[in-house]
Amino acid sequence: MTLQPLPPMTSDDVEVVERTTPFRGYFQLDHYSLKHRLFEGGWSGEMSREIFERGHAVAVLPYDPVRDEVVLIEQFRPGAYAALASEWFDDGASPWLIECVAGIIEKGENPDEVARREMIEETGLSVSKLTKLFHYLVSPGGSSESVFLYCAQVDATNAGGVYGMTDEHENIRVFSASANEAFELVDQGRIINAMTIVALQWLKANRERLRAEWLSE
Repeated sequence: MTLQPLPPMTSDDVEVVERTTPFRGYFQLDHYSLKHRLFEGGWSGEMSREIFERGHAVAVLPYDPVRDEVVLIEQFRPGAYAALASEWFDDGASPWLIECVAGIIEKGENPDEVARREMIEETGLSVSKLTKLFHYLVSPGGSSESVFLYCAQVDATNAGGVYGMTDEHENIRVFSASANEAFELVDQGRIINAMTIVALQWLKANRERLRAEWLSE
């Protein structure tokens, strides 16, 4: 069967019947009643869905092309704590996750600026160069959150220590690892969050090109 090309669907092909906000706290939960156009023509029936409105975020993989090292962080995540109670994770799985640097984009902020700010707050490292990798949806079946993912050039010579904003309940351990050691953490299942897996897989595929580009400038 050959699929015939169709004009792309857009937000104009959605009809919101009602939108309410039944919960607003640290995060927000919206309820939508909506219809959308169908591929075969016409409209769907009315759909009722709760959407987790978390905002939008940046994530940054710090990389030192001279030392061929990445800087990673480790911190407690309440969502991971809740998820690990399910049957799908081993008993020894930890809610302290190895991650990239990340932070929420506040109203009026630029993602590039947030990336540089979060690097200082979470690692104490300044950024020499910032390369945007992707802008992707995290869990579009039930959340509006998207992430701007970057790779940042840093000097990892003195990377380490504990950072974070105490009033935001952040307790962040910073450490460096060779790029190959970081790739092994992914292969061993030690890294279980999407943003860090995506960033490290990108670096694995583009490391030599990126090093040549950054070090030639």
